[in-house]
Amino acid sequence: MLIARNVGRRMSERQGPYLLAGLGNPGREFRRNRHNIGFMLIDHLAHRWDLTISRMQSEALIADGRVDEEKIYLVKPQTFMNLVGRSVASLARYYRIPPSNLIVIYDDLDLPLGTVRIRPEGGSGGHKGMASIITAMQSNQIPRMRIGIGRPSGKMDPAAFVLQDFLAEDAEFVEMTLQRSADCIHTLLFDGIDSAMNSCNPKPADK
Repeated sequence: MLIARNVGRRMSERQGPYLLAGLGNPGREFRRNRHNIGFMLIDHLAHRWDLTISRMQSEALIADGRVDEEKIYLVKPQTFMNLVGRSVASLARYYRIPPSNLIVIYDDLDLPLGTVRIRPEGGSGGHKGMASIITAMQSNQIPRMRIGIGRPSGKMDPAAFVLQDFLAEDAEFVEMTLQRSADCIHTLLFDGIDSAMNSCNPKPADK
């Protein structure tokens, strides 16, 4: 049974710390997979904020530091997708981070490539990693950022598609998407989730 909690829509009130968990599969062979866009954004944020992701804790690679005087944890769980909840929940308990201060970043097949969508709560949408986190945290009041990777053309199995690398011709667009997504994360943390949704989510005409 899920426990309803206040999602704290205005993160700009500076009630940290915050834990940002990017989802992906561990291992070099998966590094550039579409399914690993969450890991890619965590790496991008670490570079932007001059943090080093090197410490292992609770089955995750983590970095921590202060960004604009706010304590931030960057997390890349090293379990596979259907088990990430135990890693994320363990870290959240250890650092006393409520669901409202956890931000989960993951890929979405149903959004066009490069589309960013932020929500303060909700179900998993069929994403195994998000489902695992909702179960382990005993709450669906968890802010999340979904980054569109698009769907395969023709009859290709979506499960195979997400485990393929991004196409070489998409590399520049993927990098631009990561930059924009990082800007949206900063807005979410320091201007509030409503502001982030207004500025980053696609408008009705863009869907």
